[in-house]
Amino acid sequence: MLLEVGALEQKLKEQDFGFRVYRLDSSSLQDVYLTPQQTMQTTLHQLASNIKPDRTPEDLLAHVMLDWGLPLSLRISEISVEGKRVFTVAGDSLYACFGDGIDEAFARAIAPHKPLRMVFRDGGFASDDARINIEQIFKQLSPGTEVKVI
Repeated sequence: MLLEVGALEQKLKEQDFGFRVYRLDSSSLQDVYLTPQQTMQTTLHQLASNIKPDRTPEDLLAHVMLDWGLPLSLRISEISVEGKRVFTVAGDSLYACFGDGIDEAFARAIAPHKPLRMVFRDGGFASDDARINIEQIFKQLSPGTEVKVI
């Protein structure tokens, strides 16, 4: 069977070769801890997100895994919950969702999975109320889950 070059490239992208390659880089988080003397009103918008703009969800996942002391060699899968991309590490050891518009419906859909740890991106919540409610939903539906926001 002959494959066109584009189809072959796509097939290779989908192929899991059983290993990942990482390179050492600086932290995925920006330095947002500044004194009042170091900040100016005109530059406050640059501090809206604590994540560097060039970081991918995979970069954030590696950062979180290293922070929690999880080996980067653990099996990483992806699932879709409420239309959002969720990384699962070593089964239910860690779930991570770095997407936007995280709301209570998403929390109610993922909490029954009862992950050991759940990580969100601070700017990913639909609202401030949603962030507070999501933490409470996890306390009710999955009390053993440690929720972290980066």
